[in-house]
Amino acid sequence: MLKDITLGQYFPGNSVLHKLDPRMKIFLIIIYIVTIFAANNPLSFVLVLASAFVLMLISKIPAKLILRGLKAVFFIMAFTAVINIFWTSGEHLLLDLGIVKIYMEGITYAVFMIVRVISLIIGTSVLLTYTTSPIALTDGLERVLAPLKVLHIPVHEFSMMMTIALRFIPTLIEETDKIISAQKARGADFNSGNLMQRAKALIPVMVPLFVSAFHRADELAIAMECRCYRGGEGRTRMTQLHYQSQDIVMLIVMLSFMAVVIALNFIF
Repeated sequence: MLKDITLGQYFPGNSVLHKLDPRMKIFLIIIYIVTIFAANNPLSFVLVLASAFVLMLISKIPAKLILRGLKAVFFIMAFTAVINIFWTSGEHLLLDLGIVKIYMEGITYAVFMIVRVISLIIGTSVLLTYTTSPIALTDGLERVLAPLKVLHIPVHEFSMMMTIALRFIPTLIEETDKIISAQKARGADFNSGNLMQRAKALIPVMVPLFVSAFHRADELAIAMECRCYRGGEGRTRMTQLHYQSQDIVMLIVMLSFMAVVIALNFIF
């Protein structure tokens, strides 16, 4: 299960999404999220799900790598679906078990929520983390948040922390997998017992994981100090960000997509 988590990973490539300006990707992510939550009818949800798979094809990242990341949130999707099925009421009753009643509206809303979660994960991952290097993501986030410097908010430091956190997610997952394998080789059992016993069995994993995380953070801080890192003040960049024609085209396409989804809400 840990190997299925792809959050924060970057897959190098030469697709259109890889070449987009990181600042534009952040704007596209915002538009895409607003569009997903604006959808409220079957046709608009079909378009939202189709857009997620279209982005996946454009990115040229193997589908199995992207879909593998959905396994990590399978429990969340299943839990959300069950909650909506049993707690949403309506006019079309399908099953009456006394206390428990299942309505057609509950099943429909559960399907919509699953589609929304799948589209959100695939779309945002493909648009941002999968196709954007950590350095480009830092520069783009810092440029987008630059107006907040007027309020004396440390924009550069905030952007750097966000990028480092995303960058180290795959590393910590790999480290966790190694620790669990080492504990199993020494006779540890993580699969038997009740929920409380399984939680206690994870303590030998969490302790070395925290020690390793703090050790890596200390090494990173020392490395940054040795390279005379002093924050964003007066810092130069090897690559300057410039909007290209493809950025404008993607923005127009995404805005048009949002307009179509919103229009479908009024039509239906």
